[in-house]
Amino acid sequence: MELVTPELGLVFWTTISFLILLFILKKFAWGPIMGSITEREQFIEDALQKAEAAKEEMARLTNENDQLLKHARAERDLILKEAKQVKDQIIGEAKDAAQKEGAKMLEKARIEIDSQKAIAMADVKNLVAELSIEIAEKVLRTEFEKAGKQDELVADLLKQVKLN
Repeated sequence: MELVTPELGLVFWTTISFLILLFILKKFAWGPIMGSITEREQFIEDALQKAEAAKEEMARLTNENDQLLKHARAERDLILKEAKQVKDQIIGEAKDAAQKEGAKMLEKARIEIDSQKAIAMADVKNLVAELSIEIAEKVLRTEFEKAGKQDELVADLLKQVKLN
């Protein structure tokens, strides 16, 4: 029972031992422990500030990236629009050139046809003139031979000369 009801001397020496232990702990242990805790708090606070700064930097970079993407898309759209306009212009110019060349070719063909037609007409006229001369020559030859035979010859020649 002595442990349950301690004596006054035991309580005194226990209190003095506790106070000495408390003093030693305060002098040698709590200072470094509190320094470590303060240091740890400062480290955590710095880490949080760095994390916040990194978050803000990341948001800024994301915003810049979005702006760059928008700018690049706008530039791409502008380049595509200009390319389409150039393509349409080139196609239009090619069509115009083709139409002009086609018109020139048609005009040349018409002129060639007209010249060939004129040549053919000249040939036909020459042929008709030659036939007329031949008929006249034959008529004159036969006229000198017999007058009655001349009428028959003209009739025969007319039968032969009939054109479709």
